[in-house]
Amino acid sequence: MGLIVIKFGGSSLSTTDKIKNAAQRIHSLKKGGKDVVVVVSAMGKTTDQLLGLASQITDNPAKREMDMLLATGEQVSISLLSMALTEMGTPAVSFTGWQAGIVTEKIHSNARIVDVKTDHIKEKLNEGKIIVAAGFQGVTEDGEITTLGRGGSDTTAVALAAALEAERCLICTDVTGVFTSDPRYVPQARKLPSISYDEMLELANLGAGVLHPRAVEFAKNHRVPLEVRSSTENEEGTIIEEEVSMENSLVVRGVAFEKDMTRLTIFGLKNEMTGLSAVFSELANNQIDVDIIIQSQTDGNKTNLSFSIKNKDRQAAVQVLENQKDKIGFDSIEYEAGLAKVSIVGSGMISNPGVAAKMFQVLADKNIQIKMVSTSEIKVSVVINEDKMKEAAVTLHEAYHLGEAVENVQ
Repeated sequence: MGLIVIKFGGSSLSTTDKIKNAAQRIHSLKKGGKDVVVVVSAMGKTTDQLLGLASQITDNPAKREMDMLLATGEQVSISLLSMALTEMGTPAVSFTGWQAGIVTEKIHSNARIVDVKTDHIKEKLNEGKIIVAAGFQGVTEDGEITTLGRGGSDTTAVALAAALEAERCLICTDVTGVFTSDPRYVPQARKLPSISYDEMLELANLGAGVLHPRAVEFAKNHRVPLEVRSSTENEEGTIIEEEVSMENSLVVRGVAFEKDMTRLTIFGLKNEMTGLSAVFSELANNQIDVDIIIQSQTDGNKTNLSFSIKNKDRQAAVQVLENQKDKIGFDSIEYEAGLAKVSIVGSGMISNPGVAAKMFQVLADKNIQIKMVSTSEIKVSVVINEDKMKEAAVTLHEAYHLGEAVENVQ
């Protein structure tokens, strides 16, 4: 009997009717002869509501207590979904993240999974029961409850699929698959039948919200067969796999974008071997993610350093660096908010020169100023003004013919 891991996001469980619909789908898998492990997020806007409650108490809640609070959201989902399945005559048992054996590192609010202990799950599967596990959460070796960060339920599902050697992992969401861009912003966006792990990982890291980056990374590292599909519509989704079997003539396969970015610049940084290390070590120690980095030499033995971060991290980043100003050695810090990052992604870029040049020319023709640039073998990212983000995405999507069927692309 094969094992399926299936994940439902919060929007797919936002009402009791939707929970019953999800239960019916799970019931069908079980009736079809499959063992099933379900991973769920908190219902609808539950996480936002819990965050709102915390903000009414304090502007600076302890991360440990926030994990304790936010972990309650999934407990509602797992219990209600288990009840719905049992009501249909399909025995089910709900597990919190720690009951499901999800062991994480000792970091609150954004922990990584370090181990999955499957004995408890396997015991209940052998009894013929469906497992309904809470995503987004786990426990440290010394018993502290942790959360995996927004979107962490995807990671939970893939981690369980890898540990249990599932035949596939289904990520069921409110979209029908992975699109060439976000159809809410780019009406011509088209669903891809398949995409490689590497391309999906880049898109996820660059702002495509359909999958959590850690989930894609886990799937790639453990070769977990992954499919993104609709939680309500019965149609094929997008297969994420090692090698793309269709549409491999497309050089660029997606346009991703992310708003709420800030460019932070450190002026007069001592041009020493340890200068860069000191800056980024301090930020890393405070769990502040840095994206695009640009260094420029100035007169004398000093340099200027710019990098992009998310707006939500700006205040913390400035405070961390100012607190270590004498140790690091720099003159001043300035920042520019109101920015966005727009990226093109495609494994075909490796063997097709001129892709970046075309991107820059397309944006120049629209008078869209580029403030920062970052490249890899399969992506090019630019930082621009946020009010130009949608125009840039739509224009690039059209320029690379992403809305057309591959046989129509010249």
